[in-house]
Amino acid sequence: MKALAPVSFPLPDPQAAEALIASVVATLASEKTKAAYAAALAEFLRWMAGQTEPLSKPLLATWREELSAHGLAASSVNQRLSAVRLLLRQAADRGALPAEEAAKLASVENAKPQGQRLGKWLTEKEAGRLLGVPDAKTKIGLRDRAILALLVVCALRRDELVRLDVSHLQLRDERWVLIDFLGKGKRRRTVAVPHWVKRILDAWLTASAITEGPLFRIVRKGGHIGPAQQLSEDAVYTLVRKCGAAIGHPDLAPHDLRRTCAKLCRKAGGELEQIQFLLGHASIQTTERYLGSQQDLVQAVNDRVKIRVISD
Repeated sequence: MKALAPVSFPLPDPQAAEALIASVVATLASEKTKAAYAAALAEFLRWMAGQTEPLSKPLLATWREELSAHGLAASSVNQRLSAVRLLLRQAADRGALPAEEAAKLASVENAKPQGQRLGKWLTEKEAGRLLGVPDAKTKIGLRDRAILALLVVCALRRDELVRLDVSHLQLRDERWVLIDFLGKGKRRRTVAVPHWVKRILDAWLTASAITEGPLFRIVRKGGHIGPAQQLSEDAVYTLVRKCGAAIGHPDLAPHDLRRTCAKLCRKAGGELEQIQFLLGHASIQTTERYLGSQQDLVQAVNDRVKIRVISD
């Protein structure tokens, strides 16, 4: 691995900054994280270019406070700090910054959230109206209803949804599940599919004649199904925004439907650890270890969510 030149802030020229950012993000696996960290580091280095004093822990704290003052949420500020910490660790590992100095700089505290963000979610009735927005008389409407159903009842992230393959839909313990699909952090997880959601999926698969490959695809004019390549995450985001606006929630996002699923499962009497299984949170391994819990796919927690599709 090519060694970095000794790092001093601000960097002497834009090319040096670009090379430094590239070397840091190359160590990351997730494309989303790469893009977020690259943007954060570029922003940080531009800010440092306007400073007259060398980088220090107090100066990093000043940057953190300025970000917060500009209205960024604590989570967004802390993501930027994480990117800078990674830069510092990489510089130390490659001998471009003394390890003690890097550790001292990286010890700057995270931004503290002000209060608790509850986020956005739908009621059961609103979820029913949302699923009723797509026109089930068309192929694209059948596809869109199936997408919304998986987001709001199976708590899928949109990147998980677009990567689904027909082979993920299988029978286990005499019920349908989405099995061993790739989730956040490249972890495999399995989610139960309630019978009424399976019927919505079947309507799409029958109309599209899809038997293998990506579960969701582009539907062209005239109802022609596009090539065997997965739908984009942007297409899913646009769909949720459009359907959300139709029921009076123009700012609805895919993650709000994931949150809706958790809320409705809890309201329906779902056990907390089973909801954690369903969501596939990173802490589920810890939950399993402490409680000895096993995911219940026979009496699945999301079976208790009964949404009646409401079409205008």
